[in-house]
Amino acid sequence: MTVERARSLILGAAPDIVEEAKWRKASNPDGVPTFSCDGLVCTVETYKDQVKLTFAKGASLDDPSGLFNASLDAGTRRAIDLHEGDVLDETSFAELVREAVARNRA
Repeated sequence: MTVERARSLILGAAPDIVEEAKWRKASNPDGVPTFSCDGLVCTVETYKDQVKLTFAKGASLDDPSGLFNASLDAGTRRAIDLHEGDVLDETSFAELVREAVARNRA
């Protein structure tokens, strides 16, 4: 999964989501892509061996498809780590984004 594909899925799932780059620093001058709608929904980070999709309030979201596979012990957030060759259930991912937006609006 590329960052561009993740970005496209996020923006497509919730048209009123706002994308921004935050947390710019010397080692990452482009910053971290963040997606917000009435609060932070998720971030997309690129590492050498993976793309990490972190949901700010992931612990409070239903994940019947079992997409979350990282930060499972975190108090509030949950993440999806994708490595080269991994296939993401795009329909379930889009639903997770919509649920995160709904949670922010509740």
